[in-house]
Amino acid sequence: MRVLALDYGTARVGCAISDPTGTLATPIAAIEPPEVAAVARLADEREAEQIVVGVPVSLSGQDSGQTELTRTFAADLAEAVRIPVKTWDERFTTRMAAQTRRDTGSGAAEDSIAAAHLLESYLQASAGGVGEQ
Repeated sequence: MRVLALDYGTARVGCAISDPTGTLATPIAAIEPPEVAAVARLADEREAEQIVVGVPVSLSGQDSGQTELTRTFAADLAEAVRIPVKTWDERFTTRMAAQTRRDTGSGAAEDSIAAAHLLESYLQASAGGVGEQ
């Protein structure tokens, strides 16, 4: 199953897509500014069968200031597409993305690298039968 992952932000949405088997996650161009219609078009163009939106929660697991905005974006997106939209805990993905960028010298946007880490986590958990956040 091809899954599109999103790292939502108020300036842009980092994006990553899985291969058709739902095994590998690849960062792709971020969407700037973050618009539901642009994400819906991307999902259609990439033939995504599911969308996963990273939800920023604090280290303690509580909602952060960005959480409500992200949940609203995910709900609006769910109304705009005909495929499932799920949410997933994105704790540590930004920190991991910065490290990946330093280690690899990747030219991909840090937001999209964070989306790829989010997608890897989601795919691994899905393979193990773990539910959404």
